[in-house]
Amino acid sequence: MKDKKILIYDCAKELFSKKGFKDTNISEITKMAGMATGTFYNYYSSKEKLFMDIFLEENAKLKKGCLQFLDLSQPPLIVVQQMMAMNTEGIKANPILKEWYNKGVYSKIEQLYREENGIQAVEFLYDSFLDIVIQWQAQGKMRKDMDSKMIMMIFAAIINVDTHKEEIGLEYFPQLIEHMTELIMKSLTDCSE
Repeated sequence: MKDKKILIYDCAKELFSKKGFKDTNISEITKMAGMATGTFYNYYSSKEKLFMDIFLEENAKLKKGCLQFLDLSQPPLIVVQQMMAMNTEGIKANPILKEWYNKGVYSKIEQLYREENGIQAVEFLYDSFLDIVIQWQAQGKMRKDMDSKMIMMIFAAIINVDTHKEEIGLEYFPQLIEHMTELIMKSLTDCSE
């Protein structure tokens, strides 16, 4: 028999995939796992914590998959555009990652997770791409006068704009993201500093 924590995780992943975060409850997860509801709390402090663990694993798999298909011989702008496009498509294709676009749900989950695990809890998602940025800086393809982690936060900000489509205006997407990315990348790859 599977470890109880793994069983809870697997059942929750299946239910979150089918029903979403909001419509899945702990008693359903434990019922599917064949255990008492109280057993859940021996392994997870909350449904939000479990969901974020699943979300982060799915997101890490997506990022790793995207990185495998990048053609790093292309200019940085093309590579970043490819990465963003693959990331967006991957999020839309994965029901758990799609919760990213559910602002009311995701912002609450992320806030609770960060409070419990600290601000660095999700930084590992960017580690592989950070290595690429550092490589570009060493090759003179990207500005060296800016910290590589700050550059990663700029990329994260571009991605986060996607969650504010309605506020900005749907008629401007995806052109807004394309223009922002191009302008930012032109600034980041201007190595004349």
